[in-house]
Amino acid sequence: MHQSIVADETSWKMTMNELLVIGHPELLAERQRWLDGLMRERRLSDNTVEAYERDTRQFLTFLTGHLAGPPRLSDIRTLRPADLRGFLAQRRKGGAGARTLGRGLAGLRSFLRFLERNGLANAAGATAVRSPKQPKSLPKPLTDRDALNVVTAEAQLAEEPWIAARNAAVLTLLYGCGLRISEALGLTPGEFAGAPSSLRIVGKGGKTRLVPLIEAARQAVATYIKLCPYQIAADEPLFRGARGAKLQPAIIQREMQKLRGALGLPDTATPHALRHSFATHLLAGGGDLRTIQELLGHASLSTTQVYTGVDSARLLEIYDRAHPRA
Repeated sequence: MHQSIVADETSWKMTMNELLVIGHPELLAERQRWLDGLMRERRLSDNTVEAYERDTRQFLTFLTGHLAGPPRLSDIRTLRPADLRGFLAQRRKGGAGARTLGRGLAGLRSFLRFLERNGLANAAGATAVRSPKQPKSLPKPLTDRDALNVVTAEAQLAEEPWIAARNAAVLTLLYGCGLRISEALGLTPGEFAGAPSSLRIVGKGGKTRLVPLIEAARQAVATYIKLCPYQIAADEPLFRGARGAKLQPAIIQREMQKLRGALGLPDTATPHALRHSFATHLLAGGGDLRTIQELLGHASLSTTQVYTGVDSARLLEIYDRAHPRA
């Protein structure tokens, strides 16, 4: 009932906003169909749909001035990359940042693809426009104490013991071994056979690296394997969902969201933040930057420097200690 009311209120807001848009009724009707589809079929959040509504409304308003008249479907059909760049330039001049511009372009691309699927427009112009370069934004590391609390079996909120053990094992691999969530969920039972001291991880670009398997991670995985109700072949994905299918990243992300609420952690406490915490805590403890680069699977040292939030003073300290001419 509540969801229905929220949807009705959102639809009403959009209807009111249409009154502010100068555009041909046929074009506005297709736009409303697209927005309704975002809510009902793709189930995007209310905030995202409202942002897309606002971005496309601003674009149509821009076109009204740009074309010296209300835009029609025929105008959308003949859009050029220069038209879109002109809109982005106007928004930038008005103070919009790279993130806002990137989201706006994503919304326009979605709308144009919708029209293209219905034979009403060509989305090639939007595809040809490069998205504004986004500022680098990395998850903030958890404190040592918070990271340790998150990965314990006792902290997990799942009622089923084997699912709680599964969540703890995955999170421990992220923090204890610095794995990406996709790397952790791609592991197989065979890789843990014989109590190995390290894991061979295939990361981005097919690059392989060896990562030490700490005892806490080995024990967490062993507990999960013991409790898991499914028989899993040695070469199949180790971590499973409640019904036995391969575990999806979204499930771990939801579990982490629950833990944030239960433990009073900030919104920046995500599964990927555990990998960031792994690197940051190693560096703070005197870890070598080059070794951390290898553990993370980064192609260049500069990526690791940014990822771990190393400041110039820390780099100079490493340089002074390690360079023979320092």
